[in-house]
Formats: sequence, structure tokens, C-alpha cells
Amino acid sequence: MDRRSFIQSSAAALAGTAVPLFPMAAMAADEIVVGSIIDMSGGLDIYGKPMADCMTLAVEEQNAAGGLLGKKLKLATYDPQSNMQLYAQFAQQSALKDKSTVVMGGITSASREVIRPVLTRNKTLYFYNTQYEGGVCDRNTFCTGVTPGQTVAKLIPYAMKKWGKKVYVVAADYNYGQITSQWVKKFVQDNGGSVASIDFFPLDVTNFGPTISKIEAAKPDMIVSALVGGAHISFYRQWAAAGLTKKIPLASTTFAGGNEHIVLSQAETDGFLISYNYFQNLDTPQNKAFKERFYKRFGADYPNITELAMGTYQGFKLWAEGVKKAGSLDREKMIAALETGISIDGPSGKVTLDAATHHCVLNVSIAEVRNKQLNIVETFQQQPPVDTSAVCNLVKNPKDNQQYVIKV
Repeated sequence: MDRRSFIQSSAAALAGTAVPLFPMAAMAADEIVVGSIIDMSGGLDIYGKPMADCMTLAVEEQNAAGGLLGKKLKLATYDPQSNMQLYAQFAQQSALKDKSTVVMGGITSASREVIRPVLTRNKTLYFYNTQYEGGVCDRNTFCTGVTPGQTVAKLIPYAMKKWGKKVYVVAADYNYGQITSQWVKKFVQDNGGSVASIDFFPLDVTNFGPTISKIEAAKPDMIVSALVGGAHISFYRQWAAAGLTKKIPLASTTFAGGNEHIVLSQAETDGFLISYNYFQNLDTPQNKAFKERFYKRFGADYPNITELAMGTYQGFKLWAEGVKKAGSLDREKMIAALETGISIDGPSGKVTLDAATHHCVLNVSIAEVRNKQLNIVETFQQQPPVDTSAVCNLVKNPKDNQQYVIKV
């Protein structure tokens, strides 16, 4: 599958639109509206389509099980087209016009920080279900994806033991890449290594030739990539074209989140190391059952189910468990219920919401890319969000509402 066919299947009829999938006039009083704001077109579409599909599956499964509190769920989906102005517009519309009980969405940290204040101001519960750099501390927001203290903390020592101590970092030029690169530097230094350089790139950059020459001259033992989005796929292609894939190994905090290992060739990606909460080949009864349901719904030829897709599915499931426990759609009651240690046995394993941070305790695995597959090499059970917990305690400080840049 090439990138064009993958994105065509992702965008479907949505490309170029900026309208909800479901007409709001159709919303009935006895329905629970769940808002979804996920990029189906634009530079982040490689991540958005699997996320949207898992959101659809989660809502359909909940409705098949009788809904919540005796009501059916209605999914109100928007495509912000990787445009920050549309994120703000749709967050406002989802809260005020649709009267969503909860909104799930955002991919980049920049999009989250556009959505979050709008929903907090309008008292609409917000779930951000993707991996990110950590530090968000907001009682109205639940961040269910992995953070550097869970993944980078495991990936870097593993890669350094395998490859060496001199590291060169390439990262996206916004808060995710900037902050995550500092975590990479911390864990490199903590393990007796050094960072040759950290280079940042805007999301629309496609020419990495000068940087590849710099890397080659620096002679690092390995590269760590925190690149993001469709344009940055060019780095991996140009890296391979320069003949460096087999000379200097690569670990990444983001690779395969958009199924890049399927878009790229085997020769361009074999040997890369990544770390996430979920990989499709996890050998558990829960994951096997989930995959059967997913492929039955979306087709046997569907690409690999991504970490971000699973984060969306599990975020929804955590919220649903909170609603059941609260017995109410009142925002304060839902938050109180979610802060009791809500837990699910999901496809990735046990996932538990931490009351103090509104982040998750979950399993983390390291995988190696080989022949377009993500092969798990080691798993770490029940990793807490140690980075965010160092700065955030919403039990003691429920009025806290900010993103901390954690000093590392």
C-alpha cells in the first residue's frame, strides 16, 4: 500500500470538507452526543483515519450493548483538516451547538492546546487520547496516551545498550518535539551517553538533505526521531537513499504512529526501534477478540491498527466506565467517578486512570520494525505517568489548569 492509496482510504469523502459527518438537527433529546475532532485530511491524516475508525467502533459497540444510562450515543465527528482555526471553531461548535457530553480529539499538542481552553471555558469534558510530551494538568481534561516518562524512559536505554552512547536527535518543531527531545537528552545522559545535536523541523518540511549531511559528519551511534506528520516521512526515504539506514540505526518516539512502516519500503525501515502502549501483535485474549471485531467491521485488508487508534478506543472505554459509575451525565459527577481509579482490561492490557494527574497507568512495549511488521522485543508492565506526576496533583490542587514544561 502506498501513501496515496492509504490517504485516499483515510480521507474518503471528507477531503476538502469542514463540516460534521452527522447533521446536528438529527440529535434527539434522548441521545448522548459524543464529539470527535480528528484530522481526516491535511498533513496529519496519516494518524487521523485509524483514530476515527476506532472511535466509530467504540460508539457502535456501546450502542449494541444498550448505550449508556438507557440512552443511545450519537457520534458528532468533525474534520479540522490539520488547521488550528478549525480546531477552535469545531470545539466551540461541539460544546455549544451540539451540546456534547464529552469531546475526544486532537492529535498534535498544538491542537490540544487550542481545544482544551475552549472546552474548559464551556464546561465540556475533554479526552485527549494520543501520546504526547506530558505536563497537562487540568481537571476538565483526561490525557490517556503515553508520555516520555513511560516510553522514552524505556526506549533510550534499550537502544543505547544495543547501539552505543552518541545520539543525534531530529524532532518536529513544536512543543511535542521540543519537549520530547529534552527527555531524550535526559535519558541519554542518565545512561552515560551524549547528544551530538538536536535539530528541529516545521511540520511542512520535506527536504532533509542538509541535515542528513550533518548527521553523517557527526558520526553518531544512533539517531532518535521525534518527527511528526506526512511531510516528515521524507526524512526516512532520504535517509535510506543516502545509504545510511544500515550504517546508523534509528529509534523513534513517533514512527509507525501513522503506519509509516507500511507506506515506506522494508529496506527503508528494517531495524527501527519504537516504544508504545499498543502493538497489534500483542498476544492476549482481549487483543485477539478486539482485532476480530475491528477487521470484521472495517475489512480484512485494513492496515495495521495503530497506537493512536487504540488510544482513542481505550479513552472512550474509560469515559464510558466513568459514566456508568457516576450514573449521570453531569460533568462534575463524571469527573468525580473518573477520579476513583477507573480501570479497563483493554486490548493493550490493563489501563487505569490516575486521579492526581488524569493520565493513565499502562503497559509499555518496545518493538522492532522488520519486514513491515512491528515485532515486540520487551514489555514493561503498568508504567505510571512519572513525568506529569512530578508537577501535577489535581486531588490537592483541583483548580490547576495549565501545561507544565517539566524541567529535566
